[in-house]
Amino acid sequence: MDFEQLFKNLSNSKVLVVGDIMLDTYWWGNVDRISPEAPVPVVALKKKELRVGGAANVALNTASLGAATSVIAVLGNDENGALLKQLLQQSGINTDYLVTDSSRVTTNKTRVMSRNQQMMRLDAEETEDIGKATEDMLLQHVADFFIKHKPDVLILEDYNKGVLTPRVIKELIALCQSAGVTTAVDPKRKNFLSFQGVDIFKPNLKEVREGLNLVTDAVDEEALKHIHQALQKKLQHRISLITLSEKGVFYQVDGEARIIPTHVRNIADVSGAGDTVIAVAALVYAATKNMHLAADMANIAGGLVCEEVGTAAIDKEKLYNECCLLLD
Repeated sequence: MDFEQLFKNLSNSKVLVVGDIMLDTYWWGNVDRISPEAPVPVVALKKKELRVGGAANVALNTASLGAATSVIAVLGNDENGALLKQLLQQSGINTDYLVTDSSRVTTNKTRVMSRNQQMMRLDAEETEDIGKATEDMLLQHVADFFIKHKPDVLILEDYNKGVLTPRVIKELIALCQSAGVTTAVDPKRKNFLSFQGVDIFKPNLKEVREGLNLVTDAVDEEALKHIHQALQKKLQHRISLITLSEKGVFYQVDGEARIIPTHVRNIADVSGAGDTVIAVAALVYAATKNMHLAADMANIAGGLVCEEVGTAAIDKEKLYNECCLLLD
C-alpha cells in the first residue's frame, strides 16, 4: 500500500458529519485533602480547557486527516453553543449549516480532573427529540449542502441527544442512496435499528448485544459472523464494523470477515476512541472501498487516541507512521 498517496487522497475527500455535537469542558486541579463538609475530595482548580465532543469530535478527526469537513447539528442559543461553534471553526470545520434552536441547550459535559483521573462529570444536556420545525430546518440544510458541496461520505453520529430522529435518519439515508454518497453510522440504543440500508454500521460489542437482546459472551469470529447476519436481517446494511475494546475490531462485508487485534498501547483514556474509529473507517473506506484497510487503520487510530487523556483527535503524522510500520 502506498500510504503517502492514500493520505494525499484523504485530503481531497469531502466529509459531512450529522448528529449530536457537544462541548467537553475539563477542569484540571490537584487533590490533597478531603472536605470537612462532606466525605468528598477538594479539587484545587488550576486550569479550564474546552474541547469538542460527540459528532464534533468525529468531525475534528476527519479534519485532522486533511479532509474538507462540515458538520450539521443543532445548537442551543447559548454561550456553550457559541463556544462550540468557535472551536469547530478554529479547527477548519465548516459550520455554515448548523441549526440553532433557542428552546434547547447545547450539550456540555464538564469533567473534573486530577492527576489524569476523572473525579466527577457534570452533564448539561437536552435528550428529547428535536421538534418538527427543527427537523425540517436540519433536513433542508443537509439538502442545500448536498446541492452545493456533494460530500463523498456522510457520517451519522448518534449520542441519543435527540438530533437523529427516526425521520431524520430515514430521509438522510434515502438522500445519500439517491446521490451515491457513502453512509456510515455510529449508533446508540434508542435508534439502534432505525439505520436501514447504511453502508457501514459501527456499534461496540455492548451496544450490539443490547440492540439485538443477545445474552452470549462469546467474542470469536463465528459468534461475530452470526451477529453480523442478525444485524443484516434487521438493517439490510452492507458492512458491520464492531469495536471489541481491548480485543480490537471485527468487520464483515459480504463473505469477508475478520477480527483485527489491538496493538500494544499504554492506555490513558478511552474517551472518544469510538469517534476516531468511525471517522477513520468511513473516510478510508469512502476513498478506497477497501474495508480491510479501513478497519486496520481505524483500529490503529483508535488505539493511538487512547494514549491521550480526554477526547483527542488523531494525529495525522502518527497515524501515517504507524500504518507504514504495522501494515506495509
